[in-house]
Amino acid sequence: MTQSPMTLCRTRNIFLLASLAAVLGLAGCRAKSPDYIGSTKIIRTDENEALIKRVEQYRLAVEQNDAGKLVTMASPEYWEDSGTPSGKDDYGYDQLREVLAGRFQAASAIRYSMRYVKIKRRGDRAYVDILIDAIYSLKDARGADIREDKRDQNQLVLKWDENRRAWMFVSGY
Repeated sequence: MTQSPMTLCRTRNIFLLASLAAVLGLAGCRAKSPDYIGSTKIIRTDENEALIKRVEQYRLAVEQNDAGKLVTMASPEYWEDSGTPSGKDDYGYDQLREVLAGRFQAASAIRYSMRYVKIKRRGDRAYVDILIDAIYSLKDARGADIREDKRDQNQLVLKWDENRRAWMFVSGY
């Protein structure tokens, strides 16, 4: 059974139009998909990249056990409530240096990695939700190294400081 030339031409045109629509549809979908930062689900913007860069500076300072650098990255408004109902373990910027010099300096061989989950902005503040994987050593009462392995989720709060032209940490250390 043979088809007329008119039917063949119409069938070919329908096939070509369907193929073209599929190609254009796929190209349109690809053009609309957001560009994410690294392996995160955070959309690539200059601001989000600047925030992650700042948090990475913090992460490296933790790994290097650099309390001085961490203090310089904190806002004078820094406040840590430690996530507990009692206010006995809360502290502000003035006590941050003491806290970092105490328990933080007792740690060694620190590996501190983060997975960036979400960034939100409200006014001059940014909220960076992270998953933390930390491994470090502490000395026990006998002076022997104990290797600790901690996983946690946290929210780092940063505030844009116009004078320093930098994101400064307000809470979350």
